[in-house]
Amino acid sequence: MSRVRSLGRALPVVAGAATLALGAGVAAAGTGTHAVTGKLTAAQEVPKPTGVARTAGGSFTATLRRGTRTTLTWKLTFTGLSGRALQAHVHLGRRGVAGPVAIALCGPCRSGATGTARITRQVADAIENGRAYVNVHTARNAAGEIRGQLAVKVR
Repeated sequence: MSRVRSLGRALPVVAGAATLALGAGVAAAGTGTHAVTGKLTAAQEVPKPTGVARTAGGSFTATLRRGTRTTLTWKLTFTGLSGRALQAHVHLGRRGVAGPVAIALCGPCRSGATGTARITRQVADAIENGRAYVNVHTARNAAGEIRGQLAVKVR
């Protein structure tokens, strides 16, 4: 009898842990607020840029809000580029792979640029699953001078 009672007590704990795990997956994919970050460097850019100073770099921070409307509220900073930042975008693509533009951020751009974009569920999924990056384009490096793969932290 004692064994049955201890199993009876353990079962709700296991079921509760499974429910929490399933609930966390649903929240991450369905609704919620997520912090998004990316550290931009020339070394991550594909194809490799030319004439870029070692000090070229930047950061991208954003809040991804999923719900009835999915939005990305962002800030982009950068320094040490070979020239003016002509454009910046969020692209779809895994690390080391160039991909299509998903969100136009600014153009021309100044460090400290901010904005909010309404995005599709597919773009939000790509951001949440490490399949999106931000890059900044210059005249010298029209395909991109600095790039940062995006990472998400569920709040």
